[in-house]
Parts: sequence; structure tokens; C-alpha cells
Amino acid sequence: MSKAHRGAGLRNQPNRGRGTCPLCKKPGVKVVYEVTAGEKKLMICKPCKAALARGKKQLEGVA
Repeated sequence: MSKAHRGAGLRNQPNRGRGTCPLCKKPGVKVVYEVTAGEKKLMICKPCKAALARGKKQLEGVA
């Protein structure tokens, strides 16, 4: 099976979807998960998305 389309959705993103996560402050990670914090929309990394879903992190003070 071909792997030609793997990551194709990130190719049109600025910097290939990489940046600094506003929650954990890690630089150079893929920030592709959108979360609404108040009226703002934040792009966060995959571990922070999982931590929000499990209740281990909160969005307070980020927005």
C-alpha cells in the first residue's frame, strides 16, 4: 500500500503544522488540534488534547 498521502493535510499548513503549543510551551511540535478557550480558538498538541479530555489540564489563564 502506498504512503504517498500520509501527512498531506499538513503540507498546506504554515511550517507544516509545527509550532509552539500554548499549553505546555513545547517548541517544534505539531499543533493541529483546535480547542475553543472562551472566544479564542487555540491550536494545541496531541498530548495536551488528551490531557484536556481526561481532565488533567485546564484552559484557564491561557486565553
